[in-house]
Amino acid sequence: MEFRKSPQKLIDTFEAAMPGAPAERRQMFGYLTGFVNGNMFMGLFGDQMHLRLPEELRVELIKIGGTPFEPMLGRPMPEYVVVPESILKNSSRLAAWVHSAMRHTVSLPPKKKNARPAESSATAAAIIGEAGNPARFRDAAAFASYVGVCVANY
Repeated sequence: MEFRKSPQKLIDTFEAAMPGAPAERRQMFGYLTGFVNGNMFMGLFGDQMHLRLPEELRVELIKIGGTPFEPMLGRPMPEYVVVPESILKNSSRLAAWVHSAMRHTVSLPPKKKNARPAESSATAAAIIGEAGNPARFRDAAAFASYVGVCVANY
């Protein structure tokens, strides 16, 4: 699947509307996103900006031209609505909608950090232990290749 790059004007609009702390600016699939407590509350996808909103505000935004956010045909993201052009062109209205999205998302349970990095380190350590002494291998690249294959197949 090929993703279209967001237009610079939309990127600039996102940057201007992105709130400060506790919001975090991140990238997802090459697109700008806003997160709070580990949950996304706003983002770009192609030539669209979407917001995570409670049901009553989703309905309201759709009534004024928003559309359900559907990054893949037939696979909508139920809590997200694409911001209509009329709102994107009005920085104060956009700021109000972004604030509502952030306020809603702050009310959600924080996402827990993924514990996989420590688990991966432990797995790699176990595999290295199984491999024995790296000196058995013809060179460091062969050892690294062996460990990489083992981790990938673990």
